[in-house]
Amino acid sequence: MKKLMVAGVLILSSLSILSAKSYSIMLSSTTKAGSVQLKPGEYKLTVQGANAVFTEVNGSKSYTTPVKVQEVDKKFTDTRVQSNKDGDGERIDEIDLGGSKTKLGF
Repeated sequence: MKKLMVAGVLILSSLSILSAKSYSIMLSSTTKAGSVQLKPGEYKLTVQGANAVFTEVNGSKSYTTPVKVQEVDKKFTDTRVQSNKDGDGERIDEIDLGGSKTKLGF
């Protein structure tokens, strides 16, 4: 019985890793996210441990950068990118992930 329970927990945890939630992000100008420079366009954002992975929707390139993952008390209703002007482009400070209590700090 104990082995069956352990096997069930392992299966459920592996399924949650495989079905990692992704979030759609639209950038209107050149934007720096952590240590990576992103061109304007649409990206699919996934979180893999302590890394954010930005994948171009209309391309095949992916960009990975470390992030500080934080949990807050209340769920975010939608995904929001908070950024500041940085030279000719923008710099992302934080992304609030819609439908979750997770925010990413850069």
